Amino acid sequence: MLVLSRKKNESIVINNDITVTVVEIRGDKVRLGIVAPKEVPVHRQEVFEAIHGKPPQQDSGPAPIVVKPTE
Repeated sequence: MLVLSRKKNESIVINNDITVTVVEIRGDKVRLGIVAPKEVPVHRQEVFEAIHGKPPQQDSGPAPIVVKPTE
């Protein structure tokens, strides 16, 4: 899993065409803004699992992000 630190209004870029920005930090909640191409589906994890018929995960933390190294 890749773990990054960001402050409000800071972003990360994924695969040159997806931008995730920290919009707001309030207590223990973080609001994220996501800009992605229309053909890229973006769902909260529980919605993704409901769509794909997967049982909800236990509180084992966030799903890992797999990053392929570029050459």
